[in-house]
Amino acid sequence: MSIYVIDDHPLMRDAIVMVLRRLRPAENIVELERLDKLTSAVKQHGAPDLFCLDLKLPDTTGCSGVIAVKQIYPDVPIAVYSASPAADMEEACIEAGADTYIEKSASSAELTAVLRGLLMADADAEEPVATAANSGKLSKRQTQLIAMLDKGMSNRDIATELEISEHTVKVHLWRLFRRLGVKSRTQALHHARNHGLLSSSGSM
Repeated sequence: MSIYVIDDHPLMRDAIVMVLRRLRPAENIVELERLDKLTSAVKQHGAPDLFCLDLKLPDTTGCSGVIAVKQIYPDVPIAVYSASPAADMEEACIEAGADTYIEKSASSAELTAVLRGLLMADADAEEPVATAANSGKLSKRQTQLIAMLDKGMSNRDIATELEISEHTVKVHLWRLFRRLGVKSRTQALHHARNHGLLSSSGSM
């Protein structure tokens, strides 16, 4: 398994790789300058377990890179980073399939926190548990989140309760929303009530 860092700007790519090497020293990290080199790189270096993707590449427009990667690797998490403010592009990237959005103006500490949160969330994925029909399967962590949302807990409350960062909470919630096919806490709770998920998530 490998982590793929795709960015045509060497300095930013080096910064991402440096953080990843601190967080996952044993991981194989593959650096690419363009998205069209991904297929051949995967054949050479192995299946991806994380993508760190620059939003603006020479061969992408808008969220096209995120969409293209998600179509080929739907189950692999994507961290998108961009010079564009989060207010401008974050929502579109998340809807396209990204797991988190990082502004290039972020400090090294912020970058580390976001990537650590994403890697922890990926490592924290537990064996899925059976749920109501048409709801797929949720991990134990996702059933915990549903119960916490039902209690009206904020991201900070959830982070404190689970002893994880707020960044990690966001990643978990984004994955939960995508699993349920919803875009908000309200929609997630509505779906959970309609499919009997709250009763199965009651035990923490």
